[in-house]
Amino acid sequence: MKLASLKGGRDGRLVVVSRDLAHAVEVPGIAPTLQAALDDWAALHGELAAIYHLLNEGHLARSDGHTVIPFDPAQCAAPLPRAYQWADGSAYLNHVELVRKARKAEMPPSFYTDPLMYQGMSDGFLGPTDDVPCIDEAHGIDFEAEVAVVTDDVKMAATPEQARHHIKLLMLVNDVSLRNLIPNELAKGFGFFQAKPASSFAPVAVTPDELDGAWREAKVHLPLRCTLNGAWFGHPDAGVDMNFDFGQLIAHAARTRALSAGSIIGSGTVSNRDRARGFCCIAELRTIETIEQGAPKTPFMKFGDRIRIEMLDEHGRQIFGAIDQKIVRYAG
Repeated sequence: MKLASLKGGRDGRLVVVSRDLAHAVEVPGIAPTLQAALDDWAALHGELAAIYHLLNEGHLARSDGHTVIPFDPAQCAAPLPRAYQWADGSAYLNHVELVRKARKAEMPPSFYTDPLMYQGMSDGFLGPTDDVPCIDEAHGIDFEAEVAVVTDDVKMAATPEQARHHIKLLMLVNDVSLRNLIPNELAKGFGFFQAKPASSFAPVAVTPDELDGAWREAKVHLPLRCTLNGAWFGHPDAGVDMNFDFGQLIAHAARTRALSAGSIIGSGTVSNRDRARGFCCIAELRTIETIEQGAPKTPFMKFGDRIRIEMLDEHGRQIFGAIDQKIVRYAG
């Protein structure tokens, strides 16, 4: 099943989207928003799935109270325009190793057994085609292409195996980072804040069954494609070199607290050891340049730059729709 949120109000308007991303239908009689659907997922999932089936078969009619409309990602907010929880992990340790190696720092042994995670801004996300407003290019503007899951209610101290059963939806993320603000924030010993502005999400959230065999071991085994200013930047496989699966990430987040329905857990920047597959953020390429050439060569993003992030199935078809955004100067 594929779900999205049209812009309108703080929490958007829930629509069921056809598998080919061509059409959509609002379902206010079932749930006005995606958060409302997640709050009562066990009861409402079947009704939404029935609408999804009829939409794909072309059997929805206005006489039944359903108006099928063309699906336009430009009219979409993030699937969850705001969320009770956005916790982003760093499950691809190749990314962490490279960043630390560039600054000649060792990897603590605990990083290989205990996931890194930070709690990000969740009171307002950017839609898939919204401009990314930034104050100053000197902040080091970067994209980070990731996969994320959305849970229903998760009990405190859930095990990884239990946590896997709470994954209800999958999404794509651009976790925007202001790289040059990060060192001073981390030096304070209290984590990210100003360096992590609003994240962006692809237009459609999908249930795991939509990925068929590509969803296994609580990982998405498909390339995540990044294009910067129209040029290929990378297509690392999200299922390769992922040291912690989503069950482990959710269990880590729930170790000492329960998670509410609608919690979003991110994978962190997708990163493969095979450099031929490219990169899902500029910072990782810059670390390679620093290690091999003594200094970074690739600049961070400038005003007017455009990033596109997407994932295709084995037949080359869009799964989530694309994040396609331009960096702009914040107008105040």
